[in-house]
Amino acid sequence: MSEVKLTRLSHGGGCGCKIAPALLREILGEARQKLPFPDLMVGTETSDDAAVYRLNGEQAIIATTDFFMPIVDDAFDFGRIAATNALSDVYAMGGTPIMALAIVGMPIDKLPPDTIRRILQGGEAVCRDAGIPIAGGHSIDAPEPIYGLVALGIVHPDHVKKNDAARAGDVLILGKGLGIGVLAAAMKKELLSDAGYAQMIATTTQLNRVGGELAAMPDVHALTDVTGFGLLGHLLEICRGSNLGAAVHFDRVPTLSEALPLVQQGIVAGAIARNLASYGHELDFAPELANWQRQLLADPQTSGGLLAAVAPEAADEVLARFRDTGFAQAAVIGTVEQGAARVSVI
Repeated sequence: MSEVKLTRLSHGGGCGCKIAPALLREILGEARQKLPFPDLMVGTETSDDAAVYRLNGEQAIIATTDFFMPIVDDAFDFGRIAATNALSDVYAMGGTPIMALAIVGMPIDKLPPDTIRRILQGGEAVCRDAGIPIAGGHSIDAPEPIYGLVALGIVHPDHVKKNDAARAGDVLILGKGLGIGVLAAAMKKELLSDAGYAQMIATTTQLNRVGGELAAMPDVHALTDVTGFGLLGHLLEICRGSNLGAAVHFDRVPTLSEALPLVQQGIVAGAIARNLASYGHELDFAPELANWQRQLLADPQTSGGLLAAVAPEAADEVLARFRDTGFAQAAVIGTVEQGAARVSVI
């Protein structure tokens, strides 16, 4: 572990740092309107994972940026998690990363150069695994440690996977288990076991590269990744964009085994309350669901799994793609339905 505990230098960590979804929509306002650029295939209008710009009939470029404050104290692990999370947005659009730029803000009066270098080395290690360079970036002296990437990718224009193209009758498939925010909260309280830390690192540093494989599958209609707004928040973005509702079966949702006993004890991330306050009015919970179950579905995931809306006849093939690329917990968790843009949890 770092000599300096990184998480003590920041007021939040990981994707739990995100501005609450309702406040973000208010801040963006008219910026969410469709922009008058015909080759801009994906902009801000549906809160998708990345921007996509058509270069020609065979190529479109994906551009995204993601950065946050430390979710763990180990400098190398922090860099790995932040880089994996940033690249996820490229995979969530069905693309393949080609290059990254580093975003670095560090309190240079509090962190030694060796610690900062270890953060950057963690990001570099993930990018090497993804087969891309970190070709530059920008750094500032900041009051809290911040690290992330500008990630660029490429995709065929016909294979772009947006979050607004789900169809009634689709099944919903989630690639990773929930509970990262819970594990991070336990770590801050010094209640996280070695096994819990290992599970958190293994999950948050697993690249969602299966998204590139799903890109060519026409029966994968919509795709996003689950991050700071929790499963329900990002599913609601699919519902709003597609003008459809959804139903989720809690007992089918994959969860991280080390997180379950913690959330049942009331150890939760602060962002859960902010998330539920932002979009709780768009949810219908079955009365028998316990409070901890509701909280887990709104838990902010850092470098979470892909969420796909898939034609039911293709579900087995999509699950096989997930599992063949190392996502053993991938599961069908619900369905997309006709109706208002709401989510029912059974």
